[in-house]
Amino acid sequence: MSTDGTWSDEAELTAIALDETGQQADGNVVPLPVLAVVGRPNVGKSTLVNRLIGRREAVVQDIPGVTRDRVAYDAVWNGRRFTLVDTGGWEPNAEGLRASIAAQAEMAVATADAVLLVVDAQVGATATEEAVARVLRRSGLPVLLAATKVDDDRLVAETAALWSLGLGEPRPVSGLHGRGSGDLLDTILEALPETPRDEMGTRAGGPRRVALVGKPNVGKSSLLNRLTGEERAVVDSVAGTTVDPVDSLVELDGQVWRFVDTAGLRKRVRSASGMEYYASLRTRSAIEAAEVVVVLVDASEPMAEQDQRVISMVDESGRALVLAYNKWDLVDEDRRLEMRRELERDLVRVRWAERVNVSALTGRAVTKIAPALRTALESWDRRIPTGMLNGWLGEVIAATPPPVRGGKQPKVLFATQAQARPPTFVLFSTGFLEASYRRFLERRLREDFDFTGSPIRISVRVRERRRRQ
Repeated sequence: MSTDGTWSDEAELTAIALDETGQQADGNVVPLPVLAVVGRPNVGKSTLVNRLIGRREAVVQDIPGVTRDRVAYDAVWNGRRFTLVDTGGWEPNAEGLRASIAAQAEMAVATADAVLLVVDAQVGATATEEAVARVLRRSGLPVLLAATKVDDDRLVAETAALWSLGLGEPRPVSGLHGRGSGDLLDTILEALPETPRDEMGTRAGGPRRVALVGKPNVGKSSLLNRLTGEERAVVDSVAGTTVDPVDSLVELDGQVWRFVDTAGLRKRVRSASGMEYYASLRTRSAIEAAEVVVVLVDASEPMAEQDQRVISMVDESGRALVLAYNKWDLVDEDRRLEMRRELERDLVRVRWAERVNVSALTGRAVTKIAPALRTALESWDRRIPTGMLNGWLGEVIAATPPPVRGGKQPKVLFATQAQARPPTFVLFSTGFLEASYRRFLERRLREDFDFTGSPIRISVRVRERRRRQ
């Protein structure tokens, strides 16, 4: 093999593997001070949030009530990092879904180090702002006042009327055009402490990132609330309540995890529009940023096309996967028999996924989620030494050689694991290996090295024949 260049390929791939491992190693997580952004619906909070963090993260649409949960974003200004929490519309004495949204804003204030109240300068202070201001003055937190939608000099003078709220100087700003945003950020840094009040969940290595995904109304927010032990996400019987990804630190079985509750995917991104389109993009981004994904499936109903599409999305992303069958308390014996057939028919490509049967409503078996996450992540992180891998490969090929192709039997010369997360293997051979044989090797890898819960990638590099000089 040393005469045909295969060993140089091995050295090259080993170097690639080391580089990628180094890039993916998690550093220590430093606790950051938290700024809660609050205000009544449709005053431009999410637009201002996007301006302050310097990127379009928060979902923005020209209708009130788009943001419903409290959503955390990382922000940096003048070399200082802090967490900015966007919230839904805060309306005292609200009812129904609006009351749940307002409760999220109140929780954001309770856990923040400073608060930014956003008021529409074109409307001025309403009875809602006056009621919110009274609550904020009693909170004992530093409170900043931003007058938004000040797109030109004509409205600057009118912002002086907002002094009546008793929250100090109103800061005129335009989230749409960026006017005054730099001055507001300077003021925010002055108000925020160097370290947060609550340093819960920060450990060496940092919490592992978990995305919670599934079709609308499958119970994702209910499960997140059950895991956190608080009303962390807004829950309503109306499908599509969650729009933004909701970030939460959750302690399960003695370990802290970073969970992200996402919007339910009901359409393909290409066919979605408006708020639904941006929510779909945020969900895709949450999957890409996660290390392991929990796909929640409604166990009481037949598996839908949306379920399979979400599962395929996770598989293609290369993330570790846990299938959580929710509403198990509604499953009878007939439904269990039907589910076995569905597993054989619809989940062939992800038979390797970890599976747990839970009920977010009753709390049934939710303690099994943490062990399933650990198993999936251990597989996702696993790396097989090159010597062990090639010894195993030699035994497997000797027992079951590759099928003959074009009258010749390809010979596998060498194999290496190019990277982990997900485990990716490269085989050097003298000819093309059939897809069925690659699937056979994947199955044997899973059986012999236990890659439960993680996808595996296998690619083949065919050695080109060298002409003799």
